[in-house]
Amino acid sequence: MSSHQLKAAAAASGGAATTTTTLEGELGEKLLLHDVAPAPPPVKCSAGAAPLQQKRGDQRRRPREQGAGVGGDDDYRDRFVRAYDRLRDDLLDDDSCELTDEARRWIAQMIDYNVPGGKLNRGLSVIDSYLLLKQGSEVTEDEFFLACVLGWCVEWFQACALLLDDIMDDSHTRRDQICWFRRPEVGLRGINDGILLKCHIARLIKKYFREKPNYIDISELWNEIALQTSLGQMLDLISTHSGANDVAKYNIEVYRRIVKYKTSYYSFYLPVACALLLSGAKLENFSGLRDILIEMGVYFQAQDDYLDCFADPNTIGKIGTDIEDHKCSWLIVQALGHANTNQIEVLLRNYGKKDSASVSKVKSTYSTLELKDMFFEFEDRAYKHLVTSIEAQHDQAVQEILKSFLKKIHRRKR
Repeated sequence: MSSHQLKAAAAASGGAATTTTTLEGELGEKLLLHDVAPAPPPVKCSAGAAPLQQKRGDQRRRPREQGAGVGGDDDYRDRFVRAYDRLRDDLLDDDSCELTDEARRWIAQMIDYNVPGGKLNRGLSVIDSYLLLKQGSEVTEDEFFLACVLGWCVEWFQACALLLDDIMDDSHTRRDQICWFRRPEVGLRGINDGILLKCHIARLIKKYFREKPNYIDISELWNEIALQTSLGQMLDLISTHSGANDVAKYNIEVYRRIVKYKTSYYSFYLPVACALLLSGAKLENFSGLRDILIEMGVYFQAQDDYLDCFADPNTIGKIGTDIEDHKCSWLIVQALGHANTNQIEVLLRNYGKKDSASVSKVKSTYSTLELKDMFFEFEDRAYKHLVTSIEAQHDQAVQEILKSFLKKIHRRKR
């Protein structure tokens, strides 16, 4: 069975649901959305490559939006999306195992269901960062494709992390659709699918970088990030288990440690590190950039925690369960630090309970403590601190990369 036939079979067996993503926040209008273009010539990089957003189910084509960039910038996103088909076919045609047609159909459906459905910000950040680092130079089609490969590897890693995290958290929805493991034909088979997604990354890197001088550096980066993220997940699970017995153990130091390793390294540092290695840079020369990206990840996760509790599930694409799951979230840490004795007693008695009455009591306490206002104040402080740190960077390309990340997340609504 050919890869194209597998695509048709996978689509027939149940494709990803469609959702609508809107750009919000005071910097949202600065995000440039890219449309379809014919096969492009080599790219002439210019400063200010724009951060990008994506609509679920609209990954193939998007009409030109008013205010979009001109020239070669218009098709960055579309060229990145088109690379997905090629990489997916590479994996389906991989001869490392004698798979049956049924197994290939399963893998095809599993990849399509889990990998390309998000906003693609992490993967596109590899492209944005690489072009900013190469500004003023011609980027060939082959060089651009290699950036796409690493960008999609980041998206594959994100899919693996989310798939396994949903199983461990017993989640119900993700990206406006039922979690993969909750499909009746999947169940705990999804654990092996998550492992497969992670293995796919090594196969793609080996296929396209094995003969490149940066192959070892790229492989070692991915191994290190995978370990850090897994350890971060372990810290999260341990704290969650401890919190089930004593929520009072949660504090900001515990929270920051979890977020640093579980989220910041792979979501923020990894895309830029990939771009740096592609451009020929040495990662040890960019520790300042790494530290700012780690802080940005903490800011990002605090936003996630706020949205999990207060945002409309139809907006964020999932039902928040941090309260029910004993999560060491930014909100519970702040609540414990500002509550009086009676309020702490309510939190300790109800946090981590699955029933709606307990969840309501926790949220009511959050409301009494004015955690919404507290979060907005935190967000303003974090934003100003990050801007100051970014402007202190001497390298202009580094500044532009960091600004592009900050624009994507500042006051986001999902």
